[in-house]
Amino acid sequence: MRVVIQRVSSASVVIEGRIKCSIGPGLLVLLGIGNDDDQSDIEYLVGKTAGLRIFNDGDGIMNRSVTDTGGDIIVVSQFTLMASTRKGKRPSYTDAAGHEKAVPLYEEFCRRLSEATGKTVGTGEFGADMKVSLTNDGPVTICIDSRQR
Repeated sequence: MRVVIQRVSSASVVIEGRIKCSIGPGLLVLLGIGNDDDQSDIEYLVGKTAGLRIFNDGDGIMNRSVTDTGGDIIVVSQFTLMASTRKGKRPSYTDAAGHEKAVPLYEEFCRRLSEATGKTVGTGEFGADMKVSLTNDGPVTICIDSRQR
């Protein structure tokens, strides 16, 4: 399981011309789910995401988490994060989990992240053509792969 976590001033997801969700300051999390991922990957990445200290404290030092700041979160499923580019120029997505496995893990990740932060987590729509907009604050972008613990 892989996440790309972006500290944002604002973010939104639009599907078929309508806003699915939007947030102010917080995190936009892109989530890639692999064939071998399970509950332990969710537990690891939820803990990292909720506790990642990438927000400034009173001294301007990145020392506060989204939980500390009360920031909002959007999680968007993105199978392309599981792309392999080892061969050729066309990415392979064979490592990405299929719909049957990925949807329950995505939903569980969002539910657990909501519980960990005490805030409702905004979501995209699995498999939809989404337009994701963000204003990256910093910019701060962190990539975490649960297989590289």
